[in-house]
Amino acid sequence: MLFYVYLKKLSVLAILALLPLVASGQNVSTNQASNQANKMLPERLGDFRAAGKIETIAPKQLEISQDFISAANRTYVSTGGQKFTASLFATNSDGAAFSALARRRAQVTGSSELRSANVGTDGFFSREGTNNSLTFFKGPIVASVRDDGSSESSDALRALGIALAETLDKGEADIPVLVKHLPGWPSVQDRALYILNHEELRKEFSNQNVLEVLTFATGTEAAIANYDGSKLLVIEFKTPQLATDNDTRIAARIQELRNQGQPVPAAYRRVGNYSVFVFDAANEQAANQLIEQVQYQQMVQWLGRNPTLYDKAANEFTRTTLGVFIAVVKASGLVIIGSLAVGGLLGALLFRMRRKQQRLAHAYSDAGGMLRLNIDELNATHDPARLIGPGN
Repeated sequence: MLFYVYLKKLSVLAILALLPLVASGQNVSTNQASNQANKMLPERLGDFRAAGKIETIAPKQLEISQDFISAANRTYVSTGGQKFTASLFATNSDGAAFSALARRRAQVTGSSELRSANVGTDGFFSREGTNNSLTFFKGPIVASVRDDGSSESSDALRALGIALAETLDKGEADIPVLVKHLPGWPSVQDRALYILNHEELRKEFSNQNVLEVLTFATGTEAAIANYDGSKLLVIEFKTPQLATDNDTRIAARIQELRNQGQPVPAAYRRVGNYSVFVFDAANEQAANQLIEQVQYQQMVQWLGRNPTLYDKAANEFTRTTLGVFIAVVKASGLVIIGSLAVGGLLGALLFRMRRKQQRLAHAYSDAGGMLRLNIDELNATHDPARLIGPGN
């Protein structure tokens, strides 16, 4: 009995001893996540040096998006003495970073002067009052650089932004594919929104109850853009099953809202794994014309070994071999044609030279250029002065 009591006390003491280690491990993990942005603001960035310590922003203060992990600010000074404030926001994915960039761009549109910036994966310059700012994303990081307003030029701001971008991981190095599937996306990219959670989507369409029935599973994403007063919403579901389930619920909800006399989309249609909505359109025909411009590009991904891999390799080998054969035939034909052309040219030149020589020979010959035999001994064939006489 005493043994069991002793063993129980020993177990309790062991658990109490391990609790601080577990708690410290959790704190280390939390601190590592919160300090991620701090490590990306070094003492020097190109020709710029840090002029102060890093200021960390707690995750609970980041009301921009729930996908932010950490954020930090730091002041930098150029060689000319101009001050800049660099801010980094670490997110959990490239898509979350682009979503934050798109939302920030939408916030400053109309209130400041915007122009594109070739910094990071995507970015833009803006001017608010006397201050110039550069905002860009690269990988899972959103960065913002702001000057002190002492100069109207953005050259130094761009140089600092490029130096900061070079220290960041490039990630996927592209904007989300769903945004590229928006009709005329290069012209609407600057005003498009990219959303990864249901709460933000409901904020954008607070008066559209049809969106309540959506299931925003992991990997679901949405893109929003305005077209001449109409608002297009494209939601991509990762599997056909999710797209089918949501399409069924959406259709039933639209009919229910229509019977109740509540607002419904101007048009709705399923396109592949996309659920496409048009709101605030002038009429249903215009809404349907906008939906018809949305193209779904199917992508097949095998979970195991691709059964068509051998056929693809064989087709690729056949195309490559055929290409090499055609190239060899073309090269051989060109060589033959070239040889015939050069040979013909040289033969023509040689023929012309021979003809010229024959014409010159005809000009000094009394036999028409032919060989003449000295049968009648009319021509001297030797010099008599050089002959030996009969008495010698």
